[in-house]
Amino acid sequence: HFFLMIRRPPRSTLFPYTTLFRSRTMIYTVTFNPAVDYIVRTKALTAGAVNRSESEEIYFGGKGINVSLVLSELGVKSKALGFVAGFTGEAIEKGITEKGIDADFVHLEKGFSRINVKIKSDEETELNGQGPEITAKAIDLLFTKLDSLKAGDTLVLAGSIPSSLPSDIYERIMARLCDRGIRFVVDATKELLLNVLKYKPFLIKPNNFELGEMFGVELKTNEDIIKYAGKLREKGAVNVLISMAGDGAILLDEHGKTHICGVCKGKVRNSVGAGDSMVAGFIAGCENGDYEYALKLGTASGGATAFSDGLAEKKTIDELMEQLA
Repeated sequence: HFFLMIRRPPRSTLFPYTTLFRSRTMIYTVTFNPAVDYIVRTKALTAGAVNRSESEEIYFGGKGINVSLVLSELGVKSKALGFVAGFTGEAIEKGITEKGIDADFVHLEKGFSRINVKIKSDEETELNGQGPEITAKAIDLLFTKLDSLKAGDTLVLAGSIPSSLPSDIYERIMARLCDRGIRFVVDATKELLLNVLKYKPFLIKPNNFELGEMFGVELKTNEDIIKYAGKLREKGAVNVLISMAGDGAILLDEHGKTHICGVCKGKVRNSVGAGDSMVAGFIAGCENGDYEYALKLGTASGGATAFSDGLAEKKTIDELMEQLA
């Protein structure tokens, strides 16, 4: 693999941003459709027959929650917002609270938060639940919680929009808060992302394929990616982070500089949450204004999830940071 040689901060200042986050601002993540992820491992899966598992795991997730969990691993506090319902919603809220995350969900009166079943054998099979219906009253309650955000806070909006929510919910949230000095982080695809650029999000993170889809082109080289990432900056994005799986990542920062980072070495074991982990690492790392370092921490955090059964843990992130040094 190709690696970018970048400066490693002294060990004593490896995570200088944690005190700043705790004392000055807060990070909020929004997960519209949280889930209980039920992971089943088996040697083989035979359709139409009784299959028995070899091992089982349960994780609490959703893209915003994933960001909060990895931020917690990095010593950065956040508050998780969104919607939960039923016994699964109670489990999600309890589970992430035990991880040290401040959960402030809107509780829906009907239904239950979804369960996603992921069967891992010779192939990976997923069956994702639909989730509860989100009412207009519940949306108003979420907006009331968002109204407490203040200048300097960071709001992470990530993932697809459930069918029971308005398709322009991202725009409605950002329009409501855009004059308050809040840093928006948006991890979404195509129209969802393009439609919010007018609100000048602090960070967006499409992958290279999604970037090509936005402009109807096939991106074959880093130069192509940099060119079209630049168009997203022209449309309003402050920082554009392009993830490229096994080819690393490219960042166009707010100062007009381009940073390229290669991938970490390791065996890929998990594809769920790697992008969310990259977002968390970048947010944590950029507070000191060093975007090169933020890209490295984002890359290490994404890699730590990809090389684990669950989300990234700090020990693995630190090890991968050493690789990138």
